Amino acid sequence: MIPDFLINMLDKQYGEELKDKIIEGYSKNRKVTFRVNTLKTNINDVIKILDDNNIKYKRVLWCDEAFIIENVKEDKIRSLDIYKNGEIYMQSLSSMLPPIILNPKENMDILDMTAAPGGKTTQIATMLKNKSNITAIEMNKIRAEKLKYNIEKQGASSVYVMEQDARKIDDFFSFDSILLDAPCSGSGTINSNDFKLEKVFTKKLIEKSIKSQRELLNKAIRILKKGSTMVYSTCSILEDENENIIREILETKKVELEEINFKGIEELPRLPEKIKGTLLVMPSEEYEGFFVAKLKKL
Repeated sequence: MIPDFLINMLDKQYGEELKDKIIEGYSKNRKVTFRVNTLKTNINDVIKILDDNNIKYKRVLWCDEAFIIENVKEDKIRSLDIYKNGEIYMQSLSSMLPPIILNPKENMDILDMTAAPGGKTTQIATMLKNKSNITAIEMNKIRAEKLKYNIEKQGASSVYVMEQDARKIDDFFSFDSILLDAPCSGSGTINSNDFKLEKVFTKKLIEKSIKSQRELLNKAIRILKKGSTMVYSTCSILEDENENIIREILETKKVELEEINFKGIEELPRLPEKIKGTLLVMPSEEYEGFFVAKLKKL
């Protein structure tokens, strides 16, 4: 059951019609999606394996490496050698968006501030063919071990893992590009069939998330080089965790917003953004609810 307070928040923010569409999105069983790891294989070889196993798939306009599986469940994909060998990585479509929007270049010093389990980290390494220096931070020991495991399995040799709280890293560090996929309430990823939902999704969780988001974003701005860009993203669709956080940081005049635009953006299921130039994805059968903003340090 979706908590009443969340339904009220969605109604207030989006109005009844969109609120109902979001709730419908929460009830869908999301399709299995993965990304081809081109550090270890190529797209055509993966397509051949899918065809040989009678696995039907769909592609997306905005990412050549992304696949939506149409006719089998996740265990079938996990049973394939291409999964076991790290030639593909199970990842939601929405979480593939931030690295694409960040658009980092080779030979950059790149920071992934809250990196576990490593989907976006390894995606960046793959995009840049390991020709960059990526620092991936994770404060939780168990999650950091999972991150290291995935980095090794994917062959992302350009990644260095730092096990600590990203809010407390020394201001002495300096990066050309930063990805901050901030901890959030997960209001974009809710499954309304989850019987534990009312216990785990609470107002306290949202408040705790907002505090972390502010602290992490302020730290990111301090250690981002002037003239460089960063991406702030969450898997939330609540204004308090997204647009309000971005408005606050824009008011400091330390950063400006860069408009998000890329090939294929038109095929995303979108919610109306309160800040022009940001991206807000609606929960659906194929996508998690997701928010992305791109910022340039002045």
